[in-house]
Amino acid sequence: MKKINLIYAAAIALMLAGCSADTSVSDVSSADTVVSASSDVVSSSDSSDENSNESAQSENEYDNTEIMMRVTSCDGSTITGNKMDQGMGEPPQMGDKQDGNSDGNQPPEMNGDKPEGEPPADGNSDGNQPPEMNGDKPEGEPPTDGNKPDGAPQMGEEVSYSVGDIDVSNISEGDMVKIVLDESGNVMSITKEEMPKLLQQQQGQQQGGGFGANGTDNGTAANNADDDAVLSNMSFSSENDDENALRADGVTVSLTDCTITKTGSSSNTENGDFYGMNAALLAENGAQVTVTGGEVTTSATNGNGIFSYGSGTVVNVSGTKIRTAERNSGGIQTTGGGKMNAEDLDVQTEGNSSAAIRSDRGGGTVNVKGGTYVTNGTGSPAIYSTADISVSDAVLTANNSEGIVVEGKNSVKLTDCTLSGKMQGTYNDNSENIQCIMIYQSMSGDADVGEAYFEANGGEITSLAGDMFYVTNTSCEIKLSGVKFNMADGVFLRAVGNSSSRGWGKSGENGGDVKMTLTDQTVEGDIVVDEISSLDLDMSGSVLTGAINADNSGGNISVFLDENSTWNLTSDSYIFSFEGDISNINAGEFHLYVNGEMVV
Repeated sequence: MKKINLIYAAAIALMLAGCSADTSVSDVSSADTVVSASSDVVSSSDSSDENSNESAQSENEYDNTEIMMRVTSCDGSTITGNKMDQGMGEPPQMGDKQDGNSDGNQPPEMNGDKPEGEPPADGNSDGNQPPEMNGDKPEGEPPTDGNKPDGAPQMGEEVSYSVGDIDVSNISEGDMVKIVLDESGNVMSITKEEMPKLLQQQQGQQQGGGFGANGTDNGTAANNADDDAVLSNMSFSSENDDENALRADGVTVSLTDCTITKTGSSSNTENGDFYGMNAALLAENGAQVTVTGGEVTTSATNGNGIFSYGSGTVVNVSGTKIRTAERNSGGIQTTGGGKMNAEDLDVQTEGNSSAAIRSDRGGGTVNVKGGTYVTNGTGSPAIYSTADISVSDAVLTANNSEGIVVEGKNSVKLTDCTLSGKMQGTYNDNSENIQCIMIYQSMSGDADVGEAYFEANGGEITSLAGDMFYVTNTSCEIKLSGVKFNMADGVFLRAVGNSSSRGWGKSGENGGDVKMTLTDQTVEGDIVVDEISSLDLDMSGSVLTGAINADNSGGNISVFLDENSTWNLTSDSYIFSFEGDISNINAGEFHLYVNGEMVV
């Protein structure tokens, strides 16, 4: 039999040898049993052992050659863009669930570095990632070397073609197209392609394996908890690629003061980000896992510390120290509808696209109370959300990234937290925005499209670089009450379209629509809303000191002040509608214009 009962093995060894036994096994199995051994080590150290598919053509034969490109300009007679390597054949459509079923969800990210992508960093066009990269999926954030994050096509040479009589009125800058050439190299057809399909096609070519797996693949496990068990003072490790150090599959397991160590590489970034391949501890298929104390350490791509995957799976972790060293390696990660409850954790990540509190495709629910959460990589916010995440009484620090990234129809709620973000420019793109809190939609398929939600009550939020809030290519609701804000620059909220190399949404249609409610809140800083964005600002018992659209740049802006609220102008301001008592506006030497008419 392959499976070894750990209790019996340990007991026999102790009886025969009278000392600690070597309990190196591949499966941990016990039916509601208690294991306590101070020196037991369970490990795996066995070594684990792109085709470009370019068409072979003679110099003068182009018949039915297909060119994939991202359009940079199209004037009706000529189409120009960046040619993309097709290489991977027909890809699966993004938006598939971890279980292979269709899902509408996005993501991190961002390729944030989902700026975690991927900026997102991980960063996704992050996708990030929000928000993460160097071949990482952002959680929204991009790589520091200027490369696109995972989730963004790798662009090649710029090419131009005459379109002849082909109608290209529906094609614009940023679109992905397939061009078919005849034997003479003339354009036969131009077909507009969906971004997610092309992203999936390109992701398989990323550094370190990359994207493109068919269906769910979470690799192997050095140690499997296949039966209910209570484990204490044990060690689990893995050095192999694509392998969990410990996996709990559909069982109830309690781990107390255990050590889990993971090294080895990952062959597929998507499987690592979405399904827990290469994580130190993976809980799946409705497993109920409780982790108390102990330490989790990883030094591996996709080396997420503790990973909860799938509907019905619940991980409760408290008092645990978690350290991750490489890219795409969050502290705690939740995907596929899983649940994570964390209390008083000590989490620190070093790599890009490695949010301390991380989620990805399929999202789930994350509840965090107390503890410290520190990230040091780019595209690695303290929190990258494609889930519903609530955090209270915690210290959240991102030393080279946004503090928080929310992607798509997902949420973050902070209560009495201390948050700081220090985003660095990661695309070497002058149009890239710098911010502390980013709310966006990458269109990578990792997060549902819909209204995002951010709420903060009490606590302190510090932006060490850039704007406090940045909203683009999505709609969102922001609720703030009793928060102390420390500003790096003069903009509190920027709701605008984007034109950076990340290219979220369609240029001219990718603005930010914001409903912001301030309750017993003091805000100092300007608000900027461009002509394709909107703001509905509702103030109750609050004070705003700053200008709104001082440059009269457009945007549909409505402001409501209750009788206990005050707006102190710091420059001329331009809005569409106002409700409240004009006497509550202190204009000084400046003026307020409402729908083009000066009212103050």
